Amino acid sequence: MIASIRGPVLSAGAGWLVVGVGGIGLRVEVPSGRVSQAVPGDEVALHTSLVVREDSLTLFGFRSEDELALFGLLIGVNGVGPRSALGVLSVLAPADVVRAVANEDAKPFTQVSGIGPKTAKLIALSLSGKLSGIAALAGGGDGAASAAPAGDAAAETADAVREGLVGLGWQPQAAERAVDDARAAGAPEDSAGLLRAALALLQAGRPGARGAGR
Repeated sequence: MIASIRGPVLSAGAGWLVVGVGGIGLRVEVPSGRVSQAVPGDEVALHTSLVVREDSLTLFGFRSEDELALFGLLIGVNGVGPRSALGVLSVLAPADVVRAVANEDAKPFTQVSGIGPKTAKLIALSLSGKLSGIAALAGGGDGAASAAPAGDAAAETADAVREGLVGLGWQPQAAERAVDDARAAGAPEDSAGLLRAALALLQAGRPGARGAGR
């Protein structure tokens, strides 16, 4: 695992750098518009993630640990690959991602090429509850609002997951039933866990659950 690299930029292009490390030039895919502003001769230090595929080894590099952490979380979302995750971090700063997820606002993610409304909603829901450490790194300011009572928080989470499922194409009644059943079965109380549990019930094959034309 290559966790970080430091060295001079040997060449650069749109979304990539070649960094000299110990006499070897390593090509690193980087967020466009920030890291890729480096020019040959600049010294860079990058936190990296090596993504291994059957036919490729691709190194992704980031200026900060919070960008790297967000990249790891994003590629864990169903339907979001490394390129799409890199696209998110090219368009949105870490603080923007934290804010969008905290506000359950999927719209900022639709600015990324290749991410449609349904995937954007899935990102916002899946990352909920996972960004507390990143919020601190990203300068979360006064942080989240004061904590709500546990019952209110659970109800708000359930409502958000229901809305997310409808946004993904499920019928409102089916979404509500799946969320209620998942909660009754002891599903996790965070948005991502409850979403996974409800989706598992829906995908078990309830007739008429999907909206027309889906």
